[in-house]
Amino acid sequence: MNYQDSIDWLYSTQTFGIKLGLENASRLLDELGIRADLAGRKIIHVAGTNGKGSVCAFSERILRDGGLRTGLFTSPHLVTYRERIRVRGELIPEEAVAITLTRIRKMVFEWEHHPTFFEISLGVAMRWFCDRDCEVIVLETGMGGRLDATNALPADVSVITSISLDHEQWLGDTIRKVATEKAGILKRNVPVIVAELHPDARDVIGRRALALGIPCIEAHPLPLEWVLGPQGPHQRENAALAVEAACRIEGERLTQEGIRQSLAATFWPGRFQRIDDDLVLDGAHNPDAAETLRQTWEAAFPGEKAHLVFGAVVTKDVAGIFRALLPVMASVTFVPVKSERRLTVAEMQSALVEAGGGSLSIEESTNLVDAVAASRGRGGKTLVAGSLFLVGEALGHFLGERFEVSLQ
Repeated sequence: MNYQDSIDWLYSTQTFGIKLGLENASRLLDELGIRADLAGRKIIHVAGTNGKGSVCAFSERILRDGGLRTGLFTSPHLVTYRERIRVRGELIPEEAVAITLTRIRKMVFEWEHHPTFFEISLGVAMRWFCDRDCEVIVLETGMGGRLDATNALPADVSVITSISLDHEQWLGDTIRKVATEKAGILKRNVPVIVAELHPDARDVIGRRALALGIPCIEAHPLPLEWVLGPQGPHQRENAALAVEAACRIEGERLTQEGIRQSLAATFWPGRFQRIDDDLVLDGAHNPDAAETLRQTWEAAFPGEKAHLVFGAVVTKDVAGIFRALLPVMASVTFVPVKSERRLTVAEMQSALVEAGGGSLSIEESTNLVDAVAASRGRGGKTLVAGSLFLVGEALGHFLGERFEVSLQ
């Protein structure tokens, strides 16, 4: 298969849905020869509800700048599938994706239980990281932790970021239930670094760490004068987690000044990303992320409100997102995202009314580009948020070929 054929086949595996469990992932990793190639490589494993990607990006940049050959596996992607798999900041080549997906397709053809999109993607990533002789691999869980495919791999450091309600149909409808799933990545002899957690989550994580006999470490706050690449007060905690993880992987090669420079140079797309002076993109897609977005907006633009361009998918607490953002909303334009799971304008408007925003100026558009153009025409600042699908579409349009360069 060529690259496009291989990607088309990979996306066709989404019909198999989400299968939580480690059996398929373990089998795929074994048959790709990955376990045999892991000797001498170190892994940072990151789980949580919000902030996982930022922690991974900070960690990878610190270690890369420190002279190590790094592999980074994250999800979802925003513009190109290749974003998910990077070695020293460089996206995996199309040819490498095609070769490994062709191999996997032949391998799993007669399996009774077909591997999922995410399991296959993990296999592609790990094969590439081993082939490129990565010394440190940073893995972001896809969802949950206990039964996430990434948990089929060993780790040298575990990280738990903030925990809140999301993906409730799979992870549970209470903080304790969600935390139990996240705590599933904890392993014997592997220290865990934790964010400032909800008391219920802290209790669950702490008890699990105690049962395994492993240290449960709180990251040291960063010096106030340190500047970070990604914006927002929440990023200081994400960066602190990353510094702690990186130092436990490779303390000898890292210096304080080097770490400081790496944090300032880190870039993570679609998270309070300024495209122009009047256009900001943020993939906030749950109430906690929306609350963080509101705080970041207020810190960046005191007294200014946003013309919100919004689209979302089903299963999200859209009313909760709007409740968090209402204090900084001047108007809202609804636009459908490019996903079969998209919410209709009527559904989003109903959620806005439920949140108490029925008096806002409300518009609708059939496509993102027109919606952003109309919103910017009102003056002030425009914020695109609500779904990473929407943010990815915006990045592809406004940055085009420059997007891939911006990631490195």
